[in-house]
This record gives sequence, structure tokens and C-alpha cells, in this order.
Amino acid sequence: MFIILAPTLALSAFMTMKAGGTNILPSKPALTIVRNGPFRFTRNPVYLAFCLLQVALGFFLNDWITLFFVVPLALIFHYGVVLREERYLTAKFGEPYLQYKCQVRRWI
Repeated sequence: MFIILAPTLALSAFMTMKAGGTNILPSKPALTIVRNGPFRFTRNPVYLAFCLLQVALGFFLNDWITLFFVVPLALIFHYGVVLREERYLTAKFGEPYLQYKCQVRRWI
């Protein structure tokens, strides 16, 4: 199930970001706050999709080590990317982003 859900979630997030008029690459500046599509349920659908894909690969390969590495992957995303992005988005968009943070969970 996750093997289908993960790429579908990521693709949906990319399409929603593009339709919303913002950059897809995290290295490029955010142009707007995207609140529709998968962003209604999680503020980080792409990173969530990568973690789900890691879980799917672990089960598909029947490999507990691959499955175990979802924890470090999620921690790297959380501390290395998500928290920095949230500080950036708060500084750039202010109150509208803070309201969005109150309405939509970070992960799930």
C-alpha cells in the first residue's frame, strides 16, 4: 500500500505546488503558502512521502535494516530541513503562515 501511496502523495504535492504558483525545489524561494491538495492534511507531504517510501521498501524487501532507517531519515528531515523551513516561512509570511501552522499538522 505505501509503495503506491508514497509516490502518489509526492506527485500530488508537486502538482499542487506548481498549480499554486510556488517553487517546488526547497533551494528556491517560497512564493506563496500552499494550503490545498495534500497540504490540507500535512505541511510536509513530500518529506512524509519519502519516509513512507522507506517503510514500503523495507517491507517489500523484507529487510528490517531498511525499515529501521526510516527513523534516522525522519529525524534528518525534521531537524535538518523542516524546522529551518518553518523559521524561513514564518519570517517570510508572518501571521498567515502561523495560522496555517495552527490549522495543519507538521507530519500527520
